[in-house]
Amino acid sequence: MGTHPPSAARRLSAARRQALQQYRARADRYDSELEPFEPLRREAIQRLDLRPGETVLDVGCGTGLSFGPLLDQLGPRGHIVGIEQCPEMMAQARLRFSDLRAQQLRLVQAPVEEAQWPGLAHAALFHFTHDILRSPRALDNVLAHLAPGARVVATGLQWAAPWVWPVNLFVLGAALYSVSSLDGLAQPWSELAPRLEGFEVHPTWMGGIFMATGVWPGRAP
Repeated sequence: MGTHPPSAARRLSAARRQALQQYRARADRYDSELEPFEPLRREAIQRLDLRPGETVLDVGCGTGLSFGPLLDQLGPRGHIVGIEQCPEMMAQARLRFSDLRAQQLRLVQAPVEEAQWPGLAHAALFHFTHDILRSPRALDNVLAHLAPGARVVATGLQWAAPWVWPVNLFVLGAALYSVSSLDGLAQPWSELAPRLEGFEVHPTWMGGIFMATGVWPGRAP
């Protein structure tokens, strides 16, 4: 897992504050802003290949937009662990599924680097969670809570080829609104890739969005 020097900790703290400010301001309108991306969410969930009764981690779950499609796959015996650091976003998630039984949905309000929950999950979803994907500590914590053979799917923004400048203008505008740093947008999945087996990246939206898939072998390959 390695150690993280004080300078890295300070950068993480600044990024965390910026992310909290961004999503606190967006919480009330977040669902409508992401409506155009719902087909991507559903494709990502399909790629998780969930089975009834399994447990899935919804990493950076936001307002809980993935909960419904996930439960459609998991059935009444399935379980979701939703992890979100922004209180305002988490409040929306709690309202959305206030009628779910506690054993079916566990919400963890904490930075992903520090979040704790019991048990091992069969799958993990990172849907438009750039800052989390760029954090080795966050990834290591999530993977430590996955069973060997767990499926992992990540989606998000990425730079398209330089000549597709209209797409990159879209990526830039969306990123400035939703990430704490543009670092890593060329390969947002680069920290995740070496941790998984069978890792594949599938570009979509003319290269401006990626969908990555892989399997957690139970230890770093």
